[in-house]
Amino acid sequence: MRNKRWLSFAAILLLSLLIHTQAFAEPLPDISINIGGSQGDQPGTSALSLLLLITVLSIAPAIMVLMTSFTRIVVVLGFVRTSLGTQQMPPNQVLIGLAMFLTLFIMAPTFGQVNEVALQPYLKGEISQTEAFEKASVPMKKFMFSHTREKDLLLFMNYTKTEKPESFEDIPLTVLIPAYAISELKTAFQMGFMIFIPFLVIDMIVASTLMAMGMMMLPPIMISLPFKLLLFVLVDGWYLIVKSLLLSFNT
Repeated sequence: MRNKRWLSFAAILLLSLLIHTQAFAEPLPDISINIGGSQGDQPGTSALSLLLLITVLSIAPAIMVLMTSFTRIVVVLGFVRTSLGTQQMPPNQVLIGLAMFLTLFIMAPTFGQVNEVALQPYLKGEISQTEAFEKASVPMKKFMFSHTREKDLLLFMNYTKTEKPESFEDIPLTVLIPAYAISELKTAFQMGFMIFIPFLVIDMIVASTLMAMGMMMLPPIMISLPFKLLLFVLVDGWYLIVKSLLLSFNT
């Protein structure tokens, strides 16, 4: 009975507070949101522009990844971890962070040209947005073209029936970007194969030794992992990997 009385008292108190708050509350102001545009814009034009802007911003990281040296670097670093057999060591965050800073280091001259010829003049109002995009694409095209195989470039040019360009500046980005991406993947896999060879030899030696000793139930990876780590440390593996990546971009 006492619990029921307390519940009834609490319910009456809560109801009285709600009535008191509603009686003395001030009316809320009307809030309306108008998305950009002038009075002469057609209905839905500004909203469509905002939707296109959000779409471009969402795919911009993927575009920048495929237009820079990030693809080759992160694939090679992934091959290093796989060949060592350390599973999640180094973790993904470390590998991606290292790949990003190496990308900034390698792409610094190209980004500097983009900033000089396109970004700064556009911010100062000297050129339009279209002109800034055209000027910014030239250094990026030069970088991608220098690392794109002719076979890969001809694949997309023949598919789109694009006329033979006089220079790399005349190649459309829709053709150059995928050609550069598959060229980078091929180069990264070639470097990954070379990285795998010494660790594969160690695995084969350890597996053959264990079979000769009749220890077939013991996983070879448990014995070969310390030897692979020892070899990687003795030859200063991270230095050699990063050096090879820098030399592959001729920096």
